[in-house]
Amino acid sequence: MRRFHQFIYFLLLVSTLRAQYLLIPMDMTQQDHLKAYGIAYWILEKDITVEWLLNYRGGSFLFTDSPHFRQECQLRGVSAEALSSGQLSQVYTDIENNNMERILLEKAPKIAVYTPPGFQPWDDAVTLALTYSEIPFEAIYDREVLSGKLTDYDWLHLHHEDFTGQYGKFWGSFGTQAWYIQQQKDSEKLAAELGFKKVSQEKRQVSREIKTFVTEGGFLFAMCSAADALDIALAAESTDICDAVFDGDGIDPAYQQKLDFEKTLAFTNFQLYTNPAVYEFSDIDTPPSHQPRLRGADRDFFTLFEFAAKYDPVPTMLTQNHVSVINGFMGQTTMFLESKIKPAVTVMGKIEGSEEVKYIHGNHGRGTFTFYGGHDPEDYTHRVGDPPTDLSLHRNSPGYRLILNNVLFPAARKKDLKT
Repeated sequence: MRRFHQFIYFLLLVSTLRAQYLLIPMDMTQQDHLKAYGIAYWILEKDITVEWLLNYRGGSFLFTDSPHFRQECQLRGVSAEALSSGQLSQVYTDIENNNMERILLEKAPKIAVYTPPGFQPWDDAVTLALTYSEIPFEAIYDREVLSGKLTDYDWLHLHHEDFTGQYGKFWGSFGTQAWYIQQQKDSEKLAAELGFKKVSQEKRQVSREIKTFVTEGGFLFAMCSAADALDIALAAESTDICDAVFDGDGIDPAYQQKLDFEKTLAFTNFQLYTNPAVYEFSDIDTPPSHQPRLRGADRDFFTLFEFAAKYDPVPTMLTQNHVSVINGFMGQTTMFLESKIKPAVTVMGKIEGSEEVKYIHGNHGRGTFTFYGGHDPEDYTHRVGDPPTDLSLHRNSPGYRLILNNVLFPAARKKDLKT
C-alpha cells in the first residue's frame, strides 16, 4: 500500500511539473504572425476557449496544451511555447502589474466578405489575410444582403466597393476598358432583377441593410474606399449625386445641402466630388486620390495609439502588434481627414502631428465598425491590374495584423469588453 501511495504521489508530481498550457507569442520571436491568428481561430472552432493576452509580448494567445495543438502549430509554421502552471502564474502576475489585460475568446465568429462575383481587376487585403491564415469565410453580395442573410454572420468585411452607384469613380481612367463596361452592365442587370431602377438606389438599400447589421449587434470592418463610400451613400439617401455617365440623368443641383450626416456612421461635414472624371469621392480622403502625395514607402509611416488595456480593452485589442509604427500604404481612400471624423469615433492610428488618420473605431447601436485606410498593407501603390500580394513573403506584417485583430474581436467574451 505504501508503494502504491508513493506511485500515486509521483504521478501527481509529474502532472504538476509538465507543461499544461501553450503560449503563442506575438512579439518579434513569432515566425508567422498571420497564421498565428488562424491557429487561435482553429482552437475556437473546437469549442475550446483562448485567452488573448493584450500587450503581453505583442498580444499573445494562450490555451490548454495538447500534442495535437503543438503539431498543428508546427505544421503551420507558428511558434509556440509550453508553459507549466508555475510559469503561467508568473505571466498572470506580469499582466496584473502592467498595462496588460486578459481577454477570453469564447466562440469562432462566422465571417462574411461582401464581394461581387466574378473577376475583379484588383485583389482584397482582407480576403488575402483570411485565406493565408486559414480562417474560413463566406462570400456574399447584394442578393444575400437584401434577402436578410446578414443575420447569419457575426463579422462583415466590405471588399473594395462603391456604394454610391458611381462604379468606383473609374470612368475617367477605365471607362473604355472591357472589364469596366462589363461591370456596369452586370450592376445594372442585378439592380433591375432586384427591383430597382438605378444602381445607386439599389446600393443605398444595401447600405441601409449594412447599417442595420451594425445597429443590431454586428461587427463591421471596411478598408479603402468602402469605408467612406458607405457613409456617403447613407448621407445621400435623399438626393442624386451620380452624373449622367453613371445613371443616365443629371446630379441634383442641391445635393450638398441635402446630405444628412446624422445617418452616417463615422464621417461628417464632408464635401463631395461629383465630377465623373475625378478619381475621388469626397474630401474625407487625405491626400486626395487625384492629387496624391507620393512620399515613397520608405518615408510614409503611421503610429498606433497606446490605450489603457484594463479600461479600454476594445481599442487595445484592435491595435495589438509587435511594433507601434507601421509602414503606410495608399488606396483610393488612403487616410481619413480628422476634421471629418465624428467626435465619438476613436482614432487608433494616424500620422503624428497631422490630421491624417489611418485607423478608426466606433460604436453604433449594439454593434461596432472599424475603418482602415489604404488598399494593401504590403503594396504601397497597389494599382488596378497588379498581381495579388503573396503573404508568405510577409508573414510578420504589422499592417495585416490590424486586419486580423478585427477578425478575432467578435470572439471576445462580452463582459470583458466593458462597452
